[in-house]
Amino acid sequence: MSLRSRICIGAALACAISLGAAAQTSAQQSAWTIGPFTRPATGNPVIAPDPASTFDDPIRHAPVHWEALHTFNPAAIVRNGKVYVLYRAEDDSGTMQIGMHTSRLGMAESSDGIHFTRSAEPVFYPAEDAQKERESPGGVEDPRIAESEDGTYVLTYTQWNRKTYSVGISASRDLLHWTKYGPAFEAAAHGKYASLKYKSAGIVTQFSNGRLIAARIHGKYWMYWGEGAIHLATSTDLIHWSPVEDAQGQPVELLRPRAGHFDSTFPETGPPPVLTKAGIVVLYNGKNATEGGDPALGPNAYAAGEALFDAGNPSHLLAQTDTPVLKPELPYEKTGQYAAGTTFAEGLVFFHDQWLLYYGCADSLVAVAIASSNK
Repeated sequence: MSLRSRICIGAALACAISLGAAAQTSAQQSAWTIGPFTRPATGNPVIAPDPASTFDDPIRHAPVHWEALHTFNPAAIVRNGKVYVLYRAEDDSGTMQIGMHTSRLGMAESSDGIHFTRSAEPVFYPAEDAQKERESPGGVEDPRIAESEDGTYVLTYTQWNRKTYSVGISASRDLLHWTKYGPAFEAAAHGKYASLKYKSAGIVTQFSNGRLIAARIHGKYWMYWGEGAIHLATSTDLIHWSPVEDAQGQPVELLRPRAGHFDSTFPETGPPPVLTKAGIVVLYNGKNATEGGDPALGPNAYAAGEALFDAGNPSHLLAQTDTPVLKPELPYEKTGQYAAGTTFAEGLVFFHDQWLLYYGCADSLVAVAIASSNK
């Protein structure tokens, strides 16, 4: 594929969780959080729309301007000494409103994490395959990516057909050729979750030989998922997942909205969480309420926060930030398709001894924030 355009991503655990006990001071937060994050002096946004890009769509059988309107909400991974970002790109089809264009995933690579070279065509998209009914015409959205022990890349993403949505699972050895496996919970509990609407899923990772690799805890892989509330799921193969349930047989709720905070409307899972010495660090996105939210943020704005869960019991909340670690501040984070503003975090990598957090800006652009190593 040609590259072009340089531009300046078992047993259900049912624990009693006290959100009120999670409040932390800034000094306490610094002991376990990833960050603080700062924006680089130059280079942002790192990916922007390109109306000239075309792609022969396999469903329409015609060329489309696949990244003409918006490029945002990226996944990120380190491969062969470079950062690769898979970003959501919206074409210029459909009506001019959120969710009514077709989304595909483009890929960009970088040697420094800031300046990217993009692929000419998308690497992941709706096609004439078994997932067509779930992914067309809305598309494939909001990816997160994790690497398995054997080097396989596992993608979690939103399947959107403009009627319903779910977390889809796909896998690849090279980031270019993908095998789609369908909804994450399709086979769970004898089909109990087959009609569930759910999105935003991050697989827990840990450091191994300088890379973030999908982590096993008690012999299983773990995934935090959901918007409105953040839940938990487990898997033995990274492909088929089962929600962790509470005593009533419902998906256990780990994070809920908090009045007066940046997540006062709801929390939503961000990039793949990281297992550290302190516990499992979950970066997540919070939507601010129109009334009774964080007065330092505008109504409906999205900002990123962090939560810490017990490494031995991934459903047990230990701590949670009271204030955002990244929030809309710059014009391109507040002006775009989503006018209320977003710094929507989805891609996190450890590269050149620092953290790089890739996020969507107002549902329109991709930017990066940087943090020093404290792992």
